[in-house]
Amino acid sequence: MKVNIRGDSIEIEGYVNAIERDSKPLHDRVLGRFIERICKGAFKRAIERNDDIHVLLNHNWNRDLGSTKNGNLELTEDNIGLYARACVTDPDVIKKARAGELTGWSFGFEDRDVDRRELDGIPHRSVKDMDLYEVSILDNTKSPAYEGTLIAARSDDKLINVGEGFITEVTVTETREEKPVEDTEKTIDYTEYEKIIAEMKGA
Repeated sequence: MKVNIRGDSIEIEGYVNAIERDSKPLHDRVLGRFIERICKGAFKRAIERNDDIHVLLNHNWNRDLGSTKNGNLELTEDNIGLYARACVTDPDVIKKARAGELTGWSFGFEDRDVDRRELDGIPHRSVKDMDLYEVSILDNTKSPAYEGTLIAARSDDKLINVGEGFITEVTVTETREEKPVEDTEKTIDYTEYEKIIAEMKGA
């Protein structure tokens, strides 16, 4: 995650989740212990399907920081995974960024197409398609290990899953706005100097 502080706003970008990679062992109160993988194209289809994906703080809809529709969140899937870029003006989030309290990303989604199998006694979920509702910026109140990854939550009678937090090194930079320097350069009239030089030469 890269965080660039720009006065009264911050730009946050980085990978929310990797595709075609098994998660660490996760735990859900319904499934128990399991491993999850997001398949290639699942994020891409979800983004194309929903033009109003939100960016939240810690999966809290009361901390809505913007959306793709609002124009301050960009989401793309590349050959690594889901990449997000958000411009946030929330003072509390800016304060957390300056204090080094932002730790990574996560995401909230609903299954559309999932392959299920069991390997070595552990259920494996391969998410082939989904509805993506939000990506979340996580702060240090959420454990980077984020053990309760698939959290069952009710929203309009739909089961919303919380994807694995993707924690990478957090780089914070601060760009200070420099005031434009006034042009103080003046045109110098060399006529008098040229006359003096000419007189000294006896011209």
